[in-house]
Amino acid sequence: MRLKNLRKERGISQLKLALDLNMNQNSISRYENEVREADYATLIKFADYFNVSIDYLLERTDDPRCL
Repeated sequence: MRLKNLRKERGISQLKLALDLNMNQNSISRYENEVREADYATLIKFADYFNVSIDYLLERTDDPRCL
């Protein structure tokens, strides 16, 4: 859920995110809808892209900068 919220807060489409991260849009959709879980390398890409911690993406903290 955090991935979708981060993307929408920044006004980024699934397609743009997919292109920026060299992924496909269907994968982004599956991650956002929790049909598929991101592996470690993908979590790092999302965290770096949105400048948040992996713990924030995994909802282990509410502090996006908690590193």
